[in-house]
Amino acid sequence: MPRIQILELPTIYRENGDDETPFALVIDQASEETIKDLTLWHGESDQPAPHRSLAEQLGARAVLCFEDTVDIPANEWRTPAPAEQVLNVHVDGDAEQIRRQVEESAARAVRANAEARPA
Repeated sequence: MPRIQILELPTIYRENGDDETPFALVIDQASEETIKDLTLWHGESDQPAPHRSLAEQLGARAVLCFEDTVDIPANEWRTPAPAEQVLNVHVDGDAEQIRRQVEESAARAVRANAEARPA
């Protein structure tokens, strides 16, 4: 089954602030039949043209269609590994003292975590 991806092109900055981020639609893993269905033929020409009407309808700069798999690195979503939180608590004394020790240990862990984050 074909995949549809968006390839974001460089942003066009305008002085009036009406900036635009153009894009191309990328269809990969498509069958020959799908590619033919998406191709427009112009008049007498034997050469296929880009899918202008589809691109225009979508606001895309181009529609690119491939039989092979095309990976767009910018579209890969990688979730960062969860930060490991270690809380060492030394428990000694009555319930109130234990509560204070837990709060102090938690506060130290929060500070250490904040200091370890890149700026």
